Amino acid sequence: MFPHLAAAARPSFERHLPAPLLEEGPRGLLWWQWLAAPAALGLALLAGWFLTALTRRVLRRIAARTENRWDDLLVARIGGPLVVFWSCLALAILKTGLALPAEVAADVNELLRAGTTVALFWAALRSVDIGFHLIGHSPWGMANVTGVAMLPSVRRATKVALWAIGAVAVMAQVGYPVGSLLAGLGIGGLAVALAAQKTVENLIGSVSIGLDVPFKVGDWVRVDGVEGTVEALGLRSTRVRTLDRTVVTFPNGKLSDARIESFGLRDRIRLFTVLQLSYGTTATQLRAVLEGVEHALRAEPRLWPGELRVRFVALGAYSLDVEVMAWFETGDYQRFLAIRQELLLRFLEVVERAGTSFAYPTQTVELRDARKR
Repeated sequence: MFPHLAAAARPSFERHLPAPLLEEGPRGLLWWQWLAAPAALGLALLAGWFLTALTRRVLRRIAARTENRWDDLLVARIGGPLVVFWSCLALAILKTGLALPAEVAADVNELLRAGTTVALFWAALRSVDIGFHLIGHSPWGMANVTGVAMLPSVRRATKVALWAIGAVAVMAQVGYPVGSLLAGLGIGGLAVALAAQKTVENLIGSVSIGLDVPFKVGDWVRVDGVEGTVEALGLRSTRVRTLDRTVVTFPNGKLSDARIESFGLRDRIRLFTVLQLSYGTTATQLRAVLEGVEHALRAEPRLWPGELRVRFVALGAYSLDVEVMAWFETGDYQRFLAIRQELLLRFLEVVERAGTSFAYPTQTVELRDARKR
């Protein structure tokens, strides 16, 4: 962007300068050039601030005409990178009046290219922040609590990667031999990768869980025989708090391949019970119980109407068995417990009104007199 400039012809105003300013200083520059360089830098910074303000005003007007939010956020946060970019461009123009020697001009050009690279990567970092902010406040983010909880960690990892790439790019612009550095990093990275296989596996597992969303923080789950509430989902592991208030930690690499049963994703919960009536129950009483139980179920406003079952299913060893099965449109288990409790009380009332009772395990023992044989 900034062409390599050879030493320019001596400016005509040098003839009017005092002799001490025409003497040669460090790096082959005249003393007037050393004094003019800070002034040129200051003017470049002022020009950068002015051009940035002008650019942002134009961009705000353009962004105001669109319905998107990302462009407004980008214009609000891109001020710093624009100042660096415009300042480098202004300094590239001003330095032509300094009549720098070819070697010094080449060094300045490298610094200007490095400054432009810094501005570009700085803008990219600001864009990453804006992108993740919009993802977190998008409809997907509002519905995916687990994925949103992982966004800060993913954002930090993305920014670290950009910092590393930007640092290498800046070193390349200033003439640092990055080939040997990259080769060393490649060998070191291979060694680290071999030593951190489990860490990488867990990281990929956390990304898989975040994309697939088999559960979210606060859900009740069952994993490998462990039941509890998902308390935290990190980059390396997931913590589940059990009913005994202990915390079980699952590595995300294994968790992504495990059989996970999530109760928090239920759209309805099933009620299943068997009413065991005593053998003294008559057929008329049994029909009254069947009708009363079904009526009690249908009176519940949260009943799912897709399937309801109240059937006399068996002549048991000590009872007449009535199977009751129904679904209720709620995913809240505590609310379901309240519904189930009320229905069981209604079933008791139905049995009482029918004039019968519940059975209990009985056993008949026959005693015989051995002397009568």
